[in-house]
Amino acid sequence: IAMAATRNVMRAVRVFEFGGPEVLKLQSDVLIPDPKENQVLIKVHACGVNPVETYIRSGNYARKPALPYTPGSDVAGVIEGVGEHVTAFKKGDRVFTIATISGGYADYAVAAANRVFPLSDKLDFRQGAAIGIPYFTAYRALFQKGRAKAGESVLVHGASGGVGIATCQIARACGLKVLGTAGTEEGMNMVLRNGAHQAFNHREANYIDKIKEYTGMEGVDIIIEMLSNINLATDLQLLSYGGRVMVVGCRGPIEINPRDTMSKESSIIGVSLFLATEEERHECATALLDGIEAGWLKPTVGSEYPLEKAVKAHEDIIHSSGARGKMVLL
Repeated sequence: IAMAATRNVMRAVRVFEFGGPEVLKLQSDVLIPDPKENQVLIKVHACGVNPVETYIRSGNYARKPALPYTPGSDVAGVIEGVGEHVTAFKKGDRVFTIATISGGYADYAVAAANRVFPLSDKLDFRQGAAIGIPYFTAYRALFQKGRAKAGESVLVHGASGGVGIATCQIARACGLKVLGTAGTEEGMNMVLRNGAHQAFNHREANYIDKIKEYTGMEGVDIIIEMLSNINLATDLQLLSYGGRVMVVGCRGPIEINPRDTMSKESSIIGVSLFLATEEERHECATALLDGIEAGWLKPTVGSEYPLEKAVKAHEDIIHSSGARGKMVLL
């Protein structure tokens, strides 16, 4: 009986109050959730860590989950069980998700079957955990909201993180001219290895001039912006006529001059994967699964942390000296 009793519990990170990273509490006696109809239970091998999870945890985000909750949406693992009406998956299938119902920072997670996708043998679980939010966001920013076309130029501002590398790979595969910025030599090399034609160091005082010099009078057609609270005003100076800045990340307010949009009829467009329709999600998934098969979609995994170091992961994703691939919990 003692054996049976220990089998239905798992480790999971729980948040009982909003606040700093220290509110993430690892517990080892959390009940393993049951998949209901149209849901699957996944044995989690890896879970991606996204900046948005730190904003939600702090309580300063538009969406506030009911407490207590377990963070994490991008898991990769193996199907452990399926609920009623699930025909697409069976026990033992390798999968990745773009959302979970019960939370991904855990040994097991329940997800809606329509948010789960088969994980190709070409990728390991760490890479599988790096697909979800970064690649779906990158695809949405480029094509669904940014209307990118082959032959256009794209500047990925903060290109060495999870979304940045995803954007470089997708844009290059789809025939765009790709420029990327990073904050370290290592980051710049990583950006070049993942599809950028040219990389710039955004810690250099004159890097904006270097980008202007490189793009000439034309400017860039699209800017994918991870840190709009720092860069938005200068982004407007770098755009081509009819250019657009896609706001993917932001950590505070910024002052801009709206006249800078008038002189080029440029646009500032916000991107939120959370608002994607079922059709849009399906379009993203189809394009990305094709990319995995074709071999150009290859997530770069950066820092790896065991589940018990989730607090450290949340500190590092905000304060580290420069992103180098996707952060994952194992």
